[in-house]
Amino acid sequence: MSIGENIKRIRKEKGVLQKEAAAAVGLNGSNYNRMENGHREPTVAALKKLSELFGVSTDYLIDPDTDLPKEVIIEDKTAQEQLRLISQLDEDDKQFVFQMIDKILTNKKFKTFFQENMQK
Repeated sequence: MSIGENIKRIRKEKGVLQKEAAAAVGLNGSNYNRMENGHREPTVAALKKLSELFGVSTDYLIDPDTDLPKEVIIEDKTAQEQLRLISQLDEDDKQFVFQMIDKILTNKKFKTFFQENMQK
């Protein structure tokens, strides 16, 4: 199925009129119709506007049968696992991570110090 056919099918599923979609994309009705019929390729900007109008991803407009994950879940990792992953980074990235950790720990120490000394 072509991109134009996908867009047309999704537009109809969402109950959006062709003239509404054309206005959202900034095309006249004739040019929008040519896009849906495969005689004109949609621009990246048009795909973005249509994805927002239809409430779908641009990937879905291009290929609705793609097996992209719907949701990515990041699980908490143990400290040991995090250290293992950090050790696999290149040297510059490792230094950056350790500098960020050091900054956070230093900020916490200062915060604790000021809280303890301000109460006296």
